[in-house]
Amino acid sequence: MGRAPVADAGAGACSGPPRPPVWDPAAGILTMAILLAVALICLAACRVAAPWLIRRAFRAPRQAETETPEAHGLPYRPVSIATANGRRLFAWYVPASTAEPLPCVVLLHGWGGNAQAMLPFAPHLVDQGYSVLLMDARNHGRSDEDDFSSMVKFAEDLAHALEWLRRQPSVDPDRLSVLGHSVGAAAALLVASTDPRLCAVVSIATFAHPARLMRRIMKTHHVPYLPVGWWVLRYIERQIGARFDDIAPVRTIRHVSCPVLLVHGAMDDQVPVSDAQAVYAQRASDAVQLRVLSDATHSSVEKIQQYAPELMSFLNAAQQSGRRPPA
Repeated sequence: MGRAPVADAGAGACSGPPRPPVWDPAAGILTMAILLAVALICLAACRVAAPWLIRRAFRAPRQAETETPEAHGLPYRPVSIATANGRRLFAWYVPASTAEPLPCVVLLHGWGGNAQAMLPFAPHLVDQGYSVLLMDARNHGRSDEDDFSSMVKFAEDLAHALEWLRRQPSVDPDRLSVLGHSVGAAAALLVASTDPRLCAVVSIATFAHPARLMRRIMKTHHVPYLPVGWWVLRYIERQIGARFDDIAPVRTIRHVSCPVLLVHGAMDDQVPVSDAQAVYAQRASDAVQLRVLSDATHSSVEKIQQYAPELMSFLNAAQQSGRRPPA
């Protein structure tokens, strides 16, 4: 008979239940340190990259003017106006045809626009005896570059342009009005809410609230509001130094004392007409009027021939009421 096989000495040890893994404190601390380092690196990268991406996403496209008021038969002179941050604004000044100081209207374009975009209004205004200032906001047209664009900066530029006009001998400083388009319209309402000296504001295609506008844009590009969109809006508020609720036209319209004409296209697919209606609903008095153009889109500038008489009538009435009584 052969010898029985000798059992493996280790077999008995393996037949029992497996031992639980032993936690190595040193290895665990090292793993957590690595994970924390990776998280911090990612966070730092986001803090650097995210602002750059936001500024790039909301950067206004710059388009230089290709024609001047001369193309519309208007004499003019180019001017340079100092604004915030040591920057300068490019503008065309179309003076009144007489030596008497006359009322003036500032024309302010929208996002990505320039002074040329507002030229169709100028001949109608000059025919009615107004001087006209067509300006480029910072980062637009031929004005200086700045770190970013915003409705607040549009308003800053507009305020500096108005102060420049008040120093011109050919302009009656007590009869200044603003006609703005889109973000230029929102900026006009923001300036008028703190400057009671303005005679009138014509707001074309303004939005009701900047946060709602940007949320619509982000939704169009499939950007989720939480957490990305919410963070983007908070970041922009910090950058512009203002809360959206404080500068929204639905709020600033309550503090505008001069007559306001809200003009909006019923076919506007960028800023719905409901935004103009929301602003109108918050008016403080009947000095605010709403005119909806049934067949106009966001850029209702092309409809100037259609509603120019109504526009001129509104401005003329406002300018007359704003005239100082003789001393």
